[in-house]
Amino acid sequence: MNHVIRNVELVNEGKRYRTDILIRNGRFERIEPNIQVPYVINEINGEHLIALPGLIDDQVHFREPGLTHKGEIYTEAKAAVAGGVTSFMEMPNTNPPAVTVEELEKKYSRASDCALANYSFFMGTTNHNFDELQKINKESVCGVKIFMGSSTGDMLVDNERELEKIFKNIDKIIATHCEYDPLVKENFARKVAQYGKDIPIWEHPNIRSREACYQSSSFAVDLAKRTNARLHILHISTTDELALFNNTIPLKEKRITAEACTHHLWFSEEDYTSKGTLIKWNPAVKKASDREALWAAVNNGKIDVLATDHAPHTIAEKDNLYANAPSGGPLVQHTLQALLEKEKQGLITLEQIVQLASHNVAILFGVVDRGYVREGNWADLVLVDRNKSQTVSKENILYKCGWSPFEGETFSSTVHATFVNGHLAYNQGEFDESKLGQRMTFNR
Repeated sequence: MNHVIRNVELVNEGKRYRTDILIRNGRFERIEPNIQVPYVINEINGEHLIALPGLIDDQVHFREPGLTHKGEIYTEAKAAVAGGVTSFMEMPNTNPPAVTVEELEKKYSRASDCALANYSFFMGTTNHNFDELQKINKESVCGVKIFMGSSTGDMLVDNERELEKIFKNIDKIIATHCEYDPLVKENFARKVAQYGKDIPIWEHPNIRSREACYQSSSFAVDLAKRTNARLHILHISTTDELALFNNTIPLKEKRITAEACTHHLWFSEEDYTSKGTLIKWNPAVKKASDREALWAAVNNGKIDVLATDHAPHTIAEKDNLYANAPSGGPLVQHTLQALLEKEKQGLITLEQIVQLASHNVAILFGVVDRGYVREGNWADLVLVDRNKSQTVSKENILYKCGWSPFEGETFSSTVHATFVNGHLAYNQGEFDESKLGQRMTFNR
C-alpha cells in the first residue's frame, strides 16, 4: 500500500514546516506541498498532526531468549511501534547470552520472524570471547556491548588486560555499561551491615553510587583515548560524568559519545518514596541536580543520543525487598510521549527530540537510509496528535510484563500512527502485522 499524508507539520533536520509526504514502495518518494499522484493511494489528513522520523532506540532489553516470562521480541517490538520507535538495538544479556556469532544470529533469525520494528543486536563480551568479537561484521551488527559493571552470567568484563585488548583491537562501536563493581559491592555490604535484609530502596543511589559510575566511566574514557577506540557510554546518570564528554566537535568526528535515558531525565531520588522498586535501575536514578545537569547536557551537546534502556521484569519480581528486586523497567512504549511532555515544559524542543532520538542515532551508528525523512530513505515515520491526551493504564500498556513506571501519568500527546518501512504498522490503537521490520545495516 502506498500512502500520502496531506498538510502535516513535519519536524525534520532542524526545521518545522507544512508539507505532503508521499510514501511509495516502502520509501519516502516525495516531500513537498500539494503532491498529485496518478495511482491509487491511501490518503491521510495530517492537518491536526505532527510528523517525526521514527525513533531509533539504541538500548533495549527484549529478554529473548531465555527470559520470555518478562518480555519477548514480538511483544516489546510491538509496544515500541505503538510508542513511535521504529528501530531498536537490543542487548546481549539474555539466556544464553549473545557472546558467540552463532547465538547472535539466532536472535536475528527470531526477529526476522516476529519483530514489527526494524532491529539490530549487540554482540556481548566476556573475559574470554575475544576471538568471537573479531568475527562480527560491523556493517550488519550495531556494535559490541561491554558490561563494566555487574551483569548476568559471565558478562562482567573486569580483566583490565582483556578490556585493553578489546578496546585496542576491535574495530566496532564499543558500548559500555559503566559502574565500578568492587565499589558497588563494598557499598552494598555496608548497607547490609546497617539495615540487614530490609535495605530501603532510597539507598540504591548510595549503593550504585555516583563514585562507582564516575570511576568506571572515566576509566573507559581514558582507555578509549589511549587506544583510539570508538566508545559509546550508555545511560549517563551523574553530573560528574558529564565532564568526560566533548561538545565542541561535530558528532561525526567524535570518538567518545554519551547516551541519556528517559528515566534519568524524568525521575529523581525523591520518587523512590512513591515508586519504590519500580524505578530501581542500574545505574540508579539519582539527585534532582543530576537530572537537571543531564537536561543541560542534552541542550549543550554533551549528550549525543536519547534512549530508553527498556528492561522489563514482572511485577512479582519487582515486588520484593530491595536486594531481591531486579533492576530495570519497561519504557519503550512511552518514551516519546514523555519527551513531548518535557518539550511542553520547555526543557527540550521538538527539533532536539528528533535530532537526539533519530538523526544522531543514525549518525553515530552509521545507520543506512534511516533516521531522517528524506526522499529515498526507508519510510519510518511517526504521526503524533499533540491535542489528544492519554492516561497510562493497565488497559493500554502493551509490554508483556503488564506494568509501567508511568502508570497513572496523563500525557498530553498521543502517538496517532507509525509507519515502518512504509507499512502502516500502527494506526489509532490498531496494528497491521502483515509486514515485519527489517535488519538494519550500517555504513562504517
